[in-house]
Amino acid sequence: MRKVDLCLSTEGTEVILATSSDEKHPPENIIDGNPETFWTTTGMFPQEFIICFHKHIKIEKLVIQSYLVRTLRIEKTTSKEPLDFEQWVEKDLVHTEGQLQNEEIVARDGYATFLRFIIVSAFDHFASVHSISAEGLAVSSLS
Repeated sequence: MRKVDLCLSTEGTEVILATSSDEKHPPENIIDGNPETFWTTTGMFPQEFIICFHKHIKIEKLVIQSYLVRTLRIEKTTSKEPLDFEQWVEKDLVHTEGQLQNEEIVARDGYATFLRFIIVSAFDHFASVHSISAEGLAVSSLS
């Protein structure tokens, strides 16, 4: 099996929920593979978004590129619907003035069909997520 970026929209992945949306910076920008685009929050925290893979995947490494995110919680589920999430990772990110935060998470027990990303707090009134990249394998389709 080949390893691919499981978070790309070209792999069939979708952002099915986001708590805020700016028409210039929609949540789909997180998974479009373009480093110039991003999703931005609208100033209140927590903010969240849910990514649907439409298949069972095993994540080995997750890379999040963001800006001004202070605390990030990631929850996952292997259910066929976005229900029964369990906390998977919670990290305090380092403030990087003028440059993107590049957070790499080596996954333990990274089986998922949906991931929920919760920006618990930020270093400013707004935060942005530029990309989520998941290295791993598609285990099976949801049927």
